[in-house]
Amino acid sequence: MFQTIRKPSRNNIKHLSLSALSALGLVLLTALSPVLPAASPAQAAPAPSESTMDAIVKRGALRVGFSSFVPWAMQDKQGKYIGFEIDVAQRLADDLGVKLQPVPTSWDGIIPALLAKKIDMVCSGMSISPERQAQADFSNPYWTIRKIFIVKKGSKLTEDQIYNGKIKLGVQRGTNEHEMLEQAQAEKKHNYQLRFYDSGPMAIEDLLNGRIDAIGLDSAPAEDAMRKGKPVQEVAQFGKDEFGVAIRKDDAETMKLVNEGYKLLMADPYWKELQAKYLGAK
Repeated sequence: MFQTIRKPSRNNIKHLSLSALSALGLVLLTALSPVLPAASPAQAAPAPSESTMDAIVKRGALRVGFSSFVPWAMQDKQGKYIGFEIDVAQRLADDLGVKLQPVPTSWDGIIPALLAKKIDMVCSGMSISPERQAQADFSNPYWTIRKIFIVKKGSKLTEDQIYNGKIKLGVQRGTNEHEMLEQAQAEKKHNYQLRFYDSGPMAIEDLLNGRIDAIGLDSAPAEDAMRKGKPVQEVAQFGKDEFGVAIRKDDAETMKLVNEGYKLLMADPYWKELQAKYLGAK
């Protein structure tokens, strides 16, 4: 006998329809979902960057940036780098047991060279200023320098005429005296016309040749020129500041080495010898 085929009820049809739709949705979701890549293993932490002192020892050389700045750093007639700062840097290199590698650099590019790690430090009679401290750290001051005006020997030019006489005033670009004189001119409306040079000796030559009327510069190169017989004379002092060694920011290890090195050197008779040799001190 044939079994009676029972019709599905309305409720069963509804139940089957919902189940089928759910299954179909699951299939579509699986098919359309993007394949996710397998989780990669945890990456190793980046190796710490090499410290300045490690780099110096590894290369076997201390790279010191300087710009021509008599008598702090310069070249002799044979092309050898000499000067107060060069001799001090040589002592630091000797203490580290490495060679000294002087790196001549334009004055306005010397801080960028430090930040780019092309040099390890700046030893070049660099004045400590807020603008430079925003970019680099400085060692303890090791020298105080006067800022002075000089003119050709025999000149009757006075300090007041330098400020207000519409004269041509030379200055080495990128120096603290450059900043001082520009700021003073802006604030006090001084009438001098600034002429910029790459070094003090270049400005002195133009002064002697009559191309400029006066120069604003550090006392050390001016006094060096006088000792060497250059016919120049001091008119007045317009400021002073302190020298320090520039180092990249947050480099405590190098800072400690430099500060301790200078402290020991300044207590050594050799410091007096350097002053006598380059600065005419007795």
